[in-house]
Amino acid sequence: MKNSLFVQGLKQGLPIALGYIPIAIAFGILTASEGIPFITGILMSLTVFAGASQFVAVNLMSLGAASGEIILTTFILNFRHFLMSASLSQRLEESTPKLYRSILSFGITDETFSLASVTNLEDNKKLPFSFLLGLMLISFTAWNAGTWVGLFMGNILPEILQNSMGIALYVMFIGLLVPSLKSSFPIVVVALTAVLAHSAITFVPWIPSFSTGWNIIISTMLGAFLGTILFPKEASNE
Repeated sequence: MKNSLFVQGLKQGLPIALGYIPIAIAFGILTASEGIPFITGILMSLTVFAGASQFVAVNLMSLGAASGEIILTTFILNFRHFLMSASLSQRLEESTPKLYRSILSFGITDETFSLASVTNLEDNKKLPFSFLLGLMLISFTAWNAGTWVGLFMGNILPEILQNSMGIALYVMFIGLLVPSLKSSFPIVVVALTAVLAHSAITFVPWIPSFSTGWNIIISTMLGAFLGTILFPKEASNE
């Protein structure tokens, strides 16, 4: 039975895996085009496994940001994973060992979390470890395979195409942001606050400016803080 649930998880995660491959390829090409070592790109996908954070980290590395700035920026960007892990843990079978829970927490992404949250198995019983492992394993494998392909392509593509991959980061975030802006006014306010804060820090002479990494961190925190103050009820409902 456990094997069949694992296979079912693989099947459920296949659409997610197919969607990850082109994004991972773009990440690999971007990493190679920025001159970041091959092994670094591989290890990022193996140990971080967070697309948006990896794109941001590569961008900050190319700008010469310090390690502490990169770590703090990706930590803030991935803070939502604490909430997703806590939520998904309520759907796990109570007998799931802590070690298995830790493995699953590593494999959580926005897409796998969303799918797991709406999936019901065996008459609405809680989700077994084997099903979630299959769901997350196929996604993890696809992301890393795409990264390898992108890294190899980055070494053979013409330089003009490699340089154009730098826009992939911005396209990815615009694609994530625009649908949310259409459906949530608080997100509009938070996003505009972060944009205005970063612009002010960057261009207003009398406002202290820091390195690129810290400017992003400060702008992100200001936007999140204002959103928490202005929309506490809406944020809790979402």
